[in-house]
Amino acid sequence: MPRLDIPSDRFATSTPPSRRQVLGAGLGLALTGAASLSALPAHAADGKYPTRPITLVVPFPPGGSVDVMARQYTEPLGRLLGVPIVIDNKPGAGGSIGTQFVARSKADGYTLIASSQSSHLANPLVQPNLGYDPIKDFENIAMMGRQPNVLLVHPSVPAKTFAEFVAYLKAQGGQVNFASAGAGSMGQLNAEAFLLATGTRAVHIPYRGGSPHVTAVLANEVQFIFDNLVTFLPHIQAGKLRALAVASPTRIAQLPDVPTFAELGQPSLNQTSWTGIAAPAGTPEAVVQALHKAIRTVATEPAMVENLKTRGVIPPEDMSPAAFEKMMSERLVSYGDVVRRANIKPE
Repeated sequence: MPRLDIPSDRFATSTPPSRRQVLGAGLGLALTGAASLSALPAHAADGKYPTRPITLVVPFPPGGSVDVMARQYTEPLGRLLGVPIVIDNKPGAGGSIGTQFVARSKADGYTLIASSQSSHLANPLVQPNLGYDPIKDFENIAMMGRQPNVLLVHPSVPAKTFAEFVAYLKAQGGQVNFASAGAGSMGQLNAEAFLLATGTRAVHIPYRGGSPHVTAVLANEVQFIFDNLVTFLPHIQAGKLRALAVASPTRIAQLPDVPTFAELGQPSLNQTSWTGIAAPAGTPEAVVQALHKAIRTVATEPAMVENLKTRGVIPPEDMSPAAFEKMMSERLVSYGDVVRRANIKPE
């Protein structure tokens, strides 16, 4: 399969890399209650793929957002493909250890990764000598879901709206603190993008992992945060945090009074996070097609759509592997600009 070749200075250019050749039409699938053998992809039915269990590596500990998302898909995807999908948690180095493991695995479709912006965007932009390239070392197959991001402030902050908060930051002259789950994390990248877009300043306070930075903003150790809505929605609904804007195509049903960044004239900040599935580079095109169609079939089942929405996740749109990698490449460029301008460094 043709690769999208990004030059070594890919994050310094303002022109996104050329789009991969769009994959040919996939194999037809039909999902029934029992998922009979005739409903499986042609490669499963004729014994070529898959013929044994598939390992889905999650490069984070159990219970995190990527792990939870992956586990929503394993049973219905395995039922559709006719083989078990086994989760293998390989945490460490912000997702890099498990991601590198998959990049170096045999490209036969039996070792996959639950990819995310942490492993395939933030880490490659910030960590030197990472050991893998998010584009050249993977066949990025399909999304499992998109997660809205949200700009949140502690209730002690006097600002009640986005505009008031921008004015507040300017008046404070860089004396306001914000938290993230670590230096170079997506939380920092999103917050720094917000500061650059609004011409404001603030002090970054990195924490180690997701739970400590949640605790920090709840305790008013820091005054704001720009992170995943799924994590913070219960605290918003309980009145412990105030949402000023969401990064989402439309307003969130659970927060109907909170505008999107696009509505506020900040379309560059209106970027959702995503979780997907990828395979090692060189995986046969027919296998990539079969997996893409199977994931899309599961993602569009009414039960899965409802399950994702209940969790605050946006069901993924129909995006081909080529379009998925194009989106990733464009974000590597745009967030690469944020990393350089904000001088973001790893811990």
